[in-house]
This record gives sequence, C-alpha cells and structure tokens, in this order.
Amino acid sequence: MAQGQSRNSNVLVVPQASSALEQLKYEVAQELGIQIPQDGYYGYMATRDTGAIGGHITRRLVQIAEQSLAGGQSRS
Repeated sequence: MAQGQSRNSNVLVVPQASSALEQLKYEVAQELGIQIPQDGYYGYMATRDTGAIGGHITRRLVQIAEQSLAGGQSRS
C-alpha cells in the first residue's frame, strides 16, 4: 500500500464528530508521551504505541458515554 493511503472503511455516524475525535487522539497521545507523525503516516510507529492510543481513546469514549447516560437518568 502506498504511503499516506488507508484502507479504513469506518464510517462515522455523526460526520461532524471527526474533528473532535482527531483532537482526542492528539490529547491522548500527548498524555501517553507518544509523538504522532506530522505527515499522518503511521507505518513507522510501533504497534504498541498506536494500540495504546486507540485503547485509551476507547476507554475515554466509554467513560464519556457512561457519564452522559448516568446524567440523563433521574433516580427516585
């Protein structure tokens, strides 16, 4: 596969969320001390690093969803 190309077939349910997810990726990477390539090519990054970023993003998104659901329910 040529440099800079991706086979990502994921489709965002809310396309406007793309910029927020991109920002979250950079925040998580910074917290973990991982440098994201400026050219967007991840081929030279260790799988462990990219997996750590993805795992932390997933944890953060689940946490946000749980807080949102908990805040939306009234307890009697």
